[in-house]
Amino acid sequence: MTQMESNPEPNSLSSPIALTIAGSDSGGGAGIQADLKAFSALGAYGCSVITALTAQNTVGVQGIFDVDPAFIEQQLDSVFSDLNIKAVKVGMLSQPEVIRTVARAVEKYNVQHLVVDPVMVATSGDVLLQQAAIETLKDELLSKASLITPNLHEAAVLLNCDVPESMSQMIDMVTPLLQFGSKGVLLKGGHLSGDKAVDFYHDGETLHRLESAWVKTRNTHGTGCTLSSAITALLSRGFTLAEAIPEAKKYIAGAIAHSDQLNIGQGNGPVHHFFRNW
Repeated sequence: MTQMESNPEPNSLSSPIALTIAGSDSGGGAGIQADLKAFSALGAYGCSVITALTAQNTVGVQGIFDVDPAFIEQQLDSVFSDLNIKAVKVGMLSQPEVIRTVARAVEKYNVQHLVVDPVMVATSGDVLLQQAAIETLKDELLSKASLITPNLHEAAVLLNCDVPESMSQMIDMVTPLLQFGSKGVLLKGGHLSGDKAVDFYHDGETLHRLESAWVKTRNTHGTGCTLSSAITALLSRGFTLAEAIPEAKKYIAGAIAHSDQLNIGQGNGPVHHFFRNW
């Protein structure tokens, strides 16, 4: 038996690998757990760097325990030094120094596809992002992103404005969001009322409208996490953003439409990540 090399070179023909840098949801519906499920459902191998632990279920968030930035950096070095990561999704980063740590790693490891989901408020309404971290996020990370994916409440926090109540007000937010420096913006309009769920994607040149049927269900926990991680999975497989976003939109629409097939918890249940498989 021959001894394997301790540090083999990454194989350019290896399986598509996607990394999620986010918080853990002990209830399994959002955060790291939702990201890994979406990666798997869409054909990518998922790895993770955990930035915070939450005591969380379908009813709400009962507690948050932040991971030390030095250990987050160690996790980042571990995965990047060994795995040929093709795309990265960033979710919950609750402290300024954690954001700086992630931003340094993005530069150090020359991340080509970075999707930033600025997680600030849970579906239950619980605030997940410390106020002090918002400016750091805007100043040090968003400009490195291939795509940012805020919902309307998160966009309002980033822009320090009221939450839009109409489609025209929503559209007016897109250009200011681009000014943070990302290559693209996907503004999610699921909180607006109407018979369709409408998102707007701006690629830096053109504004694109994406629609899906509105599904009446309370099982929408982890919707935002799942959409951004679905895009990341497809990017890791070689899709362009223009290809990945509508495909990911179809996936999350299906996951929501089939969510009532699951019976998880007493509150806002999760979407059905594996509706195509089960």
